[in-house]
Amino acid sequence: MPSARITWTQTRSAGVPLQRFTGQAGAIEVGIVEFDGSNRLWTWWSPLAEEAWGHAQDAEGAQRGFEVWLRGWLENFRPFFDGA
Repeated sequence: MPSARITWTQTRSAGVPLQRFTGQAGAIEVGIVEFDGSNRLWTWWSPLAEEAWGHAQDAEGAQRGFEVWLRGWLENFRPFFDGA
């Protein structure tokens, strides 16, 4: 898998790290990964598409799952950028 182009930053409240990460591509927020205590899983989702979400056993797995989804979703835009 190619190197990640998303920067994941752990959210903090009053200096205390939370179980939530925000993913950014440049200045654009593309994804969120947070712990769902009721299901005891890490959930990923994106503000870019309502149907984008998934679960993983750990934060890193959720980040990877999100990145796989994002690559596939962005592939749909290739014809636009290629001028087709």
